Amino acid sequence: MQAVKWGEYRLGDLFEAQTGDVDLQQKDCNDKGEYLVNSGLDNCGIKGRTDRLAKVFPANTITVDFWGNAFYRNFKYKMATHNHVFSLSGKVIKNESVGIFIATQFSYMRKLFSFDYMGTWNKIKELKILLPTTSNNEIDFDLMESFIRELEEERIRELSAYLTVSGIADATLTANERYALECFDKLEWKEFNVTDVFSVKNTHNILSSEIKENSGKIPYLCASAENNSVSSYISYNADFLEKGNCIFIGGKTFVVSYQKDDFFSNDSHNLALYLKNFKADKSNQLYLATCIRKSLAHKYSWGNSISNAKIKGDKVMLPVRSNTPDYEAMQDFISAVQKLVIQDVVKFTDGKIEATKKVVKKEVEYKLDENKSVLKVAESSDYKSYKSSLH
Repeated sequence: MQAVKWGEYRLGDLFEAQTGDVDLQQKDCNDKGEYLVNSGLDNCGIKGRTDRLAKVFPANTITVDFWGNAFYRNFKYKMATHNHVFSLSGKVIKNESVGIFIATQFSYMRKLFSFDYMGTWNKIKELKILLPTTSNNEIDFDLMESFIRELEEERIRELSAYLTVSGIADATLTANERYALECFDKLEWKEFNVTDVFSVKNTHNILSSEIKENSGKIPYLCASAENNSVSSYISYNADFLEKGNCIFIGGKTFVVSYQKDDFFSNDSHNLALYLKNFKADKSNQLYLATCIRKSLAHKYSWGNSISNAKIKGDKVMLPVRSNTPDYEAMQDFISAVQKLVIQDVVKFTDGKIEATKKVVKKEVEYKLDENKSVLKVAESSDYKSYKSSLH
């Protein structure tokens, strides 16, 4: 890629932009119809599915929101009416690979736009992106397509090797895991004081101006839902290190995540929750993090953030057995869900590997046919006579 010739292209020259025609919200999602696309990085801005009557945008487009987040869409979708998200269409989006490549070239826009300076189409269309360019000063679509295809094939090979070496390619559910899935809707639930289940502490405060990004191996957390709240990996004073194997809450945003490793935190408003009276592991803490989010998310927002004092009066709903939290059911359920996901991943990789084999087979067959044709020409009397005349 370092040898590629790059050209600058104005977005307004490449794309036409549209927005939705009906005011759609999260509450309109009912798992039917087309995807509802909104702003944000979480789940690529997808809020769910809705069958509410609204304009349907075609597949093979790129959406960009007022934060500058851009994603290629290979499916039909609907959007809200407000100008928070724009659907971009144009002849440059030749196919999925090209669309993915081009969408990544929007990434610098995240640093341009904010809540105080939102991206509108009038602003965005004047911006430029860099794209590979041929010697004839035309967009090099072939290079983009082959580059994305090679990346995908490389990742599939790595994933396939990982599944084999780790021994999780065979994700067969145990009897307990099957039971946990079958009985989920029949679980008994009970409210517990958060502080009866967890020890709660504020994290230390390390400002971003005090750290050097990517200077070490310890996660530096912020109150973001992106990348499991990890902003960077740094080296810093060990006196400010927080113990891992806990549930982390972004104090100002109420982002809840499980943190396996020790970490540094960017804000003393953030909270670390440590499980009491039971051995904490990844499975039960992933389950508990979801329970915390579902139980408390409706209470807190940017203007009314959670705090150590407030959480002492909060309650969390948990599955119980004999009136106590059923941590074993939590572990079995999460383990079962992980295996179901692995089964899907295995199907995906197997399908991609077979597809790749077919492509390679066609290329080999083409080369063989090409070589046979060359051989036939070389063996022909006309070609031998022509070759003799050259001498």
